[in-house]
Formats: sequence, structure tokens, C-alpha cells
Amino acid sequence: MKKTLVLSIAAAIILAGCGDEEVQKTTEARQEKQEMVKENVKASEEKTEKEAEEVTEESPEEEAQSKEVVQASPQYTMKGDFSIQNMTDPDEKIVLLTIDDAPDKNALEMAKTLKGLNVKAIFFVNGHFLDTPEEGEVLKQIHQMGFPIGNHTYNHKSLKDLTEEQQRKEIVDLNDRVEELIGERPQFFRAPFGMNTDYSKQLAADEKMLLMNWTYGYDWEKEYQSKEALADMMVNTPLLRNGANLLMHDREWTSAALGDIVKGLQDKGYKIVDPALIETPANKETAAQ
Repeated sequence: MKKTLVLSIAAAIILAGCGDEEVQKTTEARQEKQEMVKENVKASEEKTEKEAEEVTEESPEEEAQSKEVVQASPQYTMKGDFSIQNMTDPDEKIVLLTIDDAPDKNALEMAKTLKGLNVKAIFFVNGHFLDTPEEGEVLKQIHQMGFPIGNHTYNHKSLKDLTEEQQRKEIVDLNDRVEELIGERPQFFRAPFGMNTDYSKQLAADEKMLLMNWTYGYDWEKEYQSKEALADMMVNTPLLRNGANLLMHDREWTSAALGDIVKGLQDKGYKIVDPALIETPANKETAAQ
């Protein structure tokens, strides 16, 4: 449409200085160019529509597999030390990836990295990163890529410094905001700094969320705030073991290291757990119905 407007303006300028014969020739040339532009735009639109259909259209087998994943019963449970375990194969070599303080500046890129590697993680979000329509759109994109959204409180304040009513607002108000944006409430809860109260534990249970901390993480420590140092430590730490629950954050250096972390874990024989297959109060209740 912009091309047509530009051509029309250019033609008008040319016509102002032409005689009748030149006007006729210029008019015909302009009409011919307009037709060519229309044909090119139409062809481009048809190509885009075809490509979109090829990308989004699933075969019956793929569609069935997608539904099977959504409806699958939980396969993993969280132990008292916040590690993850296969309920039928306790010795399975697995790890869980989690990302806190999202969606700040790097969460979307981190989601794209994980999507490209065909692995999942829980994105624990803060409400103060969801205050604008643009921030809300980022969360929607992360969710649409298949990543579970966890509750990390609205303002990332230490719950132990808050009244019960303030704690309730930090937790429930964020659940309400997440549901407003993606149509579902979080099934995972992680308190800021991993510091819970008796009230926050009960509130998480009431909200049908699995209360989760972690087994190890390093990206807030200054010596690991580079791609190389962080990737090396996350993969080679002595704390890596079956069921490890890895804590990471929405940070530039973590985003840069994420691909190497995933590949390094896989090279060591670890499977990245799909959080959708972890037993939570919400899906446990659904399975019982």
C-alpha cells in the first residue's frame, strides 16, 4: 500500500510538468506499475498464508501426541529436599530447569533458546514485570511456546517482613494477574530468597500450587556472572545429581550460557524434565476426579 502511495505521488509530480501526450504515456505507465504492485502484494500474501499453514498445521499423529502430553498423568514428584524424582523409576537421570525474576529483559530470548533445544523450564514471574501491555505480551509469548508459568510474588519482597494480608496480596494478586494474561493460574510457587512463612505455605496449598525451592544455583554470585564461568559451574558442580532442581535467573549472562548449560547436562546423560509432568496439588486433584 505504501508503494502504491509513493508511485501515485511521484506520478502526480511528473504530470505537473508534462504535455498531453506525455500525460497519457505517464498515466498508462503508472497504471501498469500499480497493477504490478497489486500482483506482487497478492502473491506475497498468498505465500505468507501458505507458509503459515505449513508451520501451524499438524498431522493427525502430531495432534494426537500433543493432546496426549496435555492429558498425561504426572510422572514425577518433588521430594522434601526439592529434588525431582520419577515415580516409577527413581534412578532415572533427570534435572529440572527453573528461571526466576521473569519476564525482565532476557526471559523471552531464554524461552526461544530452550524451545530451539526442545526442552522445558518453569518461568517464575514477578508482577512488577507484568505492569504494562508490552510486558504482558512477553508473558503470553513465553506461555504460548509451552512453558509453565510459576508464581514468584508480585514485588519480590521477603515474605517474613510482611503481614499475612500483605503476603496474600503478593501471592494471590499475582495469580490473578497471570490468569488474566494467559487464562490459567500458576501451579508452582517460589518465595523470594526461598524464604517462606507458615502462612505462605498454607496459602500456596490453598491456591493449589506446589511450593518449590531449589537444590543449587550460582548466577547471582559475581564470579559466575559470565557465560563461560556460569556454564562450567552449572554443569560441573559437585551438587549436580539425579533429580537436581537448577535455579537460574532472567539475567544477560545466564541467557548467554543457557544453551551450553542444557547441552552440557545432556552430554552427561541427564534428561531435562517437562514441568507439566510434575505432580502438583492442581493436577493431582484433576487426576482424582
